[in-house]
Amino acid sequence: MAQDTRSLGELKSRLVKAEETKAVEAAPAAAEGKPKIDKLGRAYATGRRKNAIARVWLKRGTGKIVIEGRPEEVYFARPVLRMLIHQPLQTANREGQYDIVATIAGGGLSGQAGALRHGLSRCLIAMEPDLRAVLKKGGFLTRDPRVVERKKYGRPKARRSFQFSKR
Repeated sequence: MAQDTRSLGELKSRLVKAEETKAVEAAPAAAEGKPKIDKLGRAYATGRRKNAIARVWLKRGTGKIVIEGRPEEVYFARPVLRMLIHQPLQTANREGQYDIVATIAGGGLSGQAGALRHGLSRCLIAMEPDLRAVLKKGGFLTRDPRVVERKKYGRPKARRSFQFSKR
């Protein structure tokens, strides 16, 4: 059993070298300033709200929005829902600069619009990481945790009780 006796200076220099190599290895993972774009020039992100899940692709273009193969005016007929979708683009001053293609599954129209807004915000950050502060301040990156409360047994709905009868 051979033991190496080292001086404190030698141990300290080895520790410093080990920390430097860890920092160099962690640097590519922490490189948040780089856009995440595929070879077709698109950024991808997923957005969620209630039971809806939206898969969003963002590409430089003229501002055309296609959801499930249909234009946004057809898919979201209510102006309030269309306004909800455009909020991240307006906040970042990128209206009309990107084409958006999205597929949405689950939920109702309101949840789907919220999911699309969340996915679009995350896509904008993937395309332009410096927009994170603006979108974060606007609250577009937070996944809204509110979901429908489950139905309880012995009740007609989650909290509603049957009508009380004294006799």
